[in-house]
Amino acid sequence: MTLDIDHLLTELTLEEKASLTSGSGFWYTAPVERLGIPRIMVSDGPHGLRAQPGEGDHVGLGGSLPATCFPTASAIASAWNPELLHRVGRALAQEARACNLSVILGPGVNMKRSPLCGRNFEYFSEDPFLAGELAVGIVDGIQSRGVGTSVKHYAANNQETDRLRVDAQIDERTLREIYLPAFERVVTASQPWTIMCSYNKVNGRSASENPWLLQTVLRDEFGFEGLVVSDWGAVYHRVPALLAGLDLEMPPALGRSPEEVVAAVQAGEVPTEVLDARVRTVLELVAKGMPVLDVDESFDADAHHALAREAAAESIVLLKNDGLLPLAAGTSVAVVGEFARTPRYQGAGSSQVNPTRVDTLLDELRAGHGDVTFAAGYGIGETADDDALRAEAEQVAAAADTVVMVIGLPGADESEGFDRTHLDLPANQRAALAAVAAVNPDVVVVLVNGSTVVLGDVVPHARALVEAWLGGQAAAGGIADVLTGAVNPSGRLAETIPHRLEDNSSYLNFPGDSQVVRYGEGLFIGYRGYDKTRTDVAFPFGFGLSYTSFALSDLTVATAGSVEAGDLSATVTVTVTNTGDRDGAEVVQVYVQDEESTVSRPLRELKGFTKVVLAAGASETVSVALDQRSFSFWSSRLGRWAVEAGTFVIGVGPSSRDLPLSETVTIDAPRLASPLTRDSTLEEWMGDPVGRRLVEGEIAGGQAAVVLDEELLTVIGNMPMSTLASFGGMSLDHDALDRITEQWQQEVPTTSHQIRSTKA
Repeated sequence: MTLDIDHLLTELTLEEKASLTSGSGFWYTAPVERLGIPRIMVSDGPHGLRAQPGEGDHVGLGGSLPATCFPTASAIASAWNPELLHRVGRALAQEARACNLSVILGPGVNMKRSPLCGRNFEYFSEDPFLAGELAVGIVDGIQSRGVGTSVKHYAANNQETDRLRVDAQIDERTLREIYLPAFERVVTASQPWTIMCSYNKVNGRSASENPWLLQTVLRDEFGFEGLVVSDWGAVYHRVPALLAGLDLEMPPALGRSPEEVVAAVQAGEVPTEVLDARVRTVLELVAKGMPVLDVDESFDADAHHALAREAAAESIVLLKNDGLLPLAAGTSVAVVGEFARTPRYQGAGSSQVNPTRVDTLLDELRAGHGDVTFAAGYGIGETADDDALRAEAEQVAAAADTVVMVIGLPGADESEGFDRTHLDLPANQRAALAAVAAVNPDVVVVLVNGSTVVLGDVVPHARALVEAWLGGQAAAGGIADVLTGAVNPSGRLAETIPHRLEDNSSYLNFPGDSQVVRYGEGLFIGYRGYDKTRTDVAFPFGFGLSYTSFALSDLTVATAGSVEAGDLSATVTVTVTNTGDRDGAEVVQVYVQDEESTVSRPLRELKGFTKVVLAAGASETVSVALDQRSFSFWSSRLGRWAVEAGTFVIGVGPSSRDLPLSETVTIDAPRLASPLTRDSTLEEWMGDPVGRRLVEGEIAGGQAAVVLDEELLTVIGNMPMSTLASFGGMSLDHDALDRITEQWQQEVPTTSHQIRSTKA
């Protein structure tokens, strides 16, 4: 069955149209049975479905069908592998088809502005380029199987504190360069079926009622063709939201919202064509989602569990290894940590999955290594038994060759709904680690956490340090594979690990107060902030070790096209060699630095990457493509993306702070300066070749050259020429200024002070 949308729009009553712009239940769109319009189901599911057929409850698991719990976004982002995300996406879609689910509500691509955000485990990265590429992978994977996605939360949803009311106050350049590009990338590359608007306000207007966000930027500029759905409860005023571009309110405010829409249309507040446009979008989504309603399919739970294990292993980041890993065969291992038998593998809140099964690290190590003992070491949360548990752990650790100690954040420490207040691991876990390391220094620490933690109390006690994140239901198997060497770790940090919370650039402005949060750090979140202030960090963005070693060589950068034509590009080519004795994978990261700019720019920015798998001793030449956007900044003055002429450094390496290869390229670009006017400063006139000639020519007409005095220029150079013209003895009077302004406008073509958009 298909829907004839044009015909349906002529047949639907006003009341039916209004009903379609709200759902019919918590997880369903509204049907119109007399016209054959069915309802379709949506479900939470960034890393695993939380499908609740019927009405279910929003947060609980009572009605949630069993589903594979894959690694959370903070984990799988560390794989730096869009192809892996594509495979996981296809698996998620198959599970959606098995329960006749049309749209999966995910992925989340919000930036990790602060490591305190309670929902960071659901988001990919602190870097918009990386987040966008990973989102393309999973969206393409899901939608390739005829199931829709909902990329969220649009936009600037970077905290849980007062999230339904807080006003995120952000300058446009920061929005354009940091908080919108991941959405833009996935829209332009993949056209997700839906975009989910966020709860918060953006610069004074709720995201659900923000026509600049929903229409001007999302639809007109990015070219979004799908449906905008509210986050659950993010519609505060239905009619303004409808006018702003929000198509579907979820969950439905039945008895209120549809009636408000009807009344607004009848009163002339909402033009009929606006309501029809919203209804058309809903019907288009229903039409795309209808085919899965009739399928009778299942999924291979064992195969999906195996994929989850593979993904968990590839997501692990080896932060430190003093020769202790992989575990040597025949050695005795003491596993310490309650998390080893009571695993924490996913976040809490709307993304919580009812898993098909859950592995434990204790079982997996016993199956793969053999001689393994165990002690809990600590309670989940501080308990009255901590002293006794710590003493038991000391005994077990002292008797073993190597200790594998699992520590991390309890579920109560991070969740949707609240932000953290610190970055510390629980005190009882840190005390247990210190005690164990005192009796046996050969300690491998395994971290299980959804968000960044500070590691100053951990690193000194760990000969090896493994960041396993929240790796899903098969996390334990993935960890065991890495510890035993069955898998060579290839994860790289998608977020910086600082020494202190206070080092983070958002520290003074997070989470705000009085229902306002000011993004005072601007562009400088994550590594952009740490690098700009030259702040030492524990582990930099992009960092990760391996059981083998790699070398990069033969870097070349070839440019093509031009800024003026809007098709500037560069191809970065480098040879990667596995110089060790194990097969492994390296992530080649490409960063761009503008050496001299008229605006403040980050020291360097990730603009490309590729993951290459190499056998021991093998080499491969890889290429990374950069487009014009890779060299651009958002010009607030011009209201568009712009590239300045000059030199750019292309740095290539294994992390943001380890770039052993670099090439400098020179980019030619049209003039970006504003047109010269009477109110342009003396410095601006003297910095423009035509302007300087005209000033000097006017002064040569017999006046004293006061404004050409270089020493005086440092004092009065930032004063407008119109002001200087009013001062006596300043070489130029108002008549002269009018003459040279008119002459400049005649001589300089308009196009020389404009720059075409370089939107990707």
